[in-house]
Amino acid sequence: MFPFEERGAGAKLLVSGSVLQADKKTYLIAKIIGTETSRVVGVSVDGKTSDEIGPLVGKLADQIADAIQKQADQLVAKTTAPADRVAALNQKLKKAARPTVMIQIAERHIGTARFDPAAETEVAQFCKETGFTLIDPEEGSKGQADILIKGEGISELAARHGNLVSVKARVEIKAVERKTGKVLAVDRQTALVVDLSEQIAGKSALQEAAAQLAERILPRLVKQ
Repeated sequence: MFPFEERGAGAKLLVSGSVLQADKKTYLIAKIIGTETSRVVGVSVDGKTSDEIGPLVGKLADQIADAIQKQADQLVAKTTAPADRVAALNQKLKKAARPTVMIQIAERHIGTARFDPAAETEVAQFCKETGFTLIDPEEGSKGQADILIKGEGISELAARHGNLVSVKARVEIKAVERKTGKVLAVDRQTALVVDLSEQIAGKSALQEAAAQLAERILPRLVKQ
């Protein structure tokens, strides 16, 4: 068996496979792996052991390209530009009055030093760009906020694909009306991100999970 693998920085797809010889035949087998979705698609070609390997590789490449084209939606996670996300969120919020909020989301990455607060920063950015007034949790006081957004984020190494690292993160948050203690929203989200660096992948995964939560929770905090 002779393994081969194609990989690169920020890759969405990983192609790996092997060359086998049995019963006077040569088999080329490839697996296409969605690094963010973990979906796997297999393709293969075969020929005689006396055949040149080059033409078989060409046929396999065609099979791989065809499989990617037909199953791209399953292999590659859909992405939305940050500006489009903010625009869509503003449409949901309309002209409703935005409350003042304080955000506190603790987070950690299992096995490494504590990251900067990626999840907290992401939720704060969505709040700021959609017109909410933010109270800094270190410089301000809870009494200045109408709503407290609290939560926890955790990220952990999921797998290694060659020189690529996939990290999975989970963020849980709740929004509480400060004066009454009423819980306005509770939600959680997981995300998987692939990168060359475990630390960058971890921060990006926390960021993506937090972004999805912000999109769902912020509309529940305003009165239309």
